[in-house]
Amino acid sequence: MRAFRTALWVLVAIAVAVFAFLAFQPSRRPQAELITADRFGGPFTLVGSDGKPFSSARLAGRPHAIFFGFTHCPDVCPTTLARLLRLRQQLGSGERPFEIVFVTVDPERDGPAEVGKYAGLFNSPVIGLTGSPAQIGQVKKQFGIFSQKVPGEAGDYSVDHSAAVLLFDRAGKFVATIVREEPDSAALAKLKRITA
Repeated sequence: MRAFRTALWVLVAIAVAVFAFLAFQPSRRPQAELITADRFGGPFTLVGSDGKPFSSARLAGRPHAIFFGFTHCPDVCPTTLARLLRLRQQLGSGERPFEIVFVTVDPERDGPAEVGKYAGLFNSPVIGLTGSPAQIGQVKKQFGIFSQKVPGEAGDYSVDHSAAVLLFDRAGKFVATIVREEPDSAALAKLKRITA
C-alpha cells in the first residue's frame, strides 16, 4: 500500500510538472494580426473610370473619404454618396475640401464605364474605382470591408456590404468613420478633423 501511495504521488508530481512546463511555454500558434489605425488601409492600385490604373498615391496630400458599395445598390449607396456630397458642400472649405472615393464591391458587373457613369450621376466630383475580383478582394482586406453576394430572383443578385465611410487625413492616415445612424453634426466634426 505504501508503494502504491508513493507511486501515485510521483505521478501527481509529474503531471504538475508537465502542466507547468506547457503553461509557461510561448504559444506556437499564429497570432491574429492586430490592425491598428496606423496600419489600416495602405497603398493600393485599382482601375479608374477611364480604364487606366489608379494608384492611391494620387490621393497623397488630399483628405479623402472612401466608401465601398456597388452601382446596382437600391438605397444605401446612393444615399450615402449624396450625403457625403451635401456634407462636403456644408463644410465650406473651398470647392473640394476632401475627395470622395467610391470603390465597387461588385467588380463582375461594375467595370470602369459603370463606375464612371454612376459617379457622374451625383453632379459633383466623385472618384469611381473598380478592378479585378482579386484586386477588389485585396483592397477590401486592407480596409476591413465585408461584402457577400445575396442571390435574388431570376438569377439576379444583390450584395450585402459594410456601409461605413472611412475618413483619411492629408497624410493618408485613417482618422474615423461616418455611419448612417449618426447626425450630420457629428459627421461634419469628423470631416473638419481630416481637412484641418
